[in-house]
Amino acid sequence: MPGSGSAEWWFYHIEQGSVDAAIAPLIEKCLERRWRVVVVGHEETVERLNRALWTWKDESFIPHGRARTDAANQPVLLSTEAAPTNGAKVAVLLDGSDADATLFERIMVVFDGGNENARAKARQQYKTTLDAGALARYFQQESGGWKEFKRPEPAAGPA
Repeated sequence: MPGSGSAEWWFYHIEQGSVDAAIAPLIEKCLERRWRVVVVGHEETVERLNRALWTWKDESFIPHGRARTDAANQPVLLSTEAAPTNGAKVAVLLDGSDADATLFERIMVVFDGGNENARAKARQQYKTTLDAGALARYFQQESGGWKEFKRPEPAAGPA
């Protein structure tokens, strides 16, 4: 969970399409920055992503592997645990997963807005992040991309 001196927490609220389709471009951006990534979810999610990331674009794929096979050499590691065994600086959390924020530079919580449990967990993580004084950013899916919603600055008190 979030803590002071911990990772930045970025929250991605999926409104259209599937989580699978939404996270592939996010992972690709991480790879463009030469960041290693661990994607964390339930076993069935990880297995589904294992198949989907090979074919997410006609002209390319996302190089990845499972935690149980040569984890240290995988640029993108698919796992049921948020452990940076591949040297990941970024954790992508699915299915209401948690991570130790001291192990990562950025944590990306990706959740389906139509799933009440996932939405409630993301809200709880967002609040905990803010309460801990860590940086939290919130993005909501829009046609063709993401729109960041900034938290209003607290009003200044009397001088």
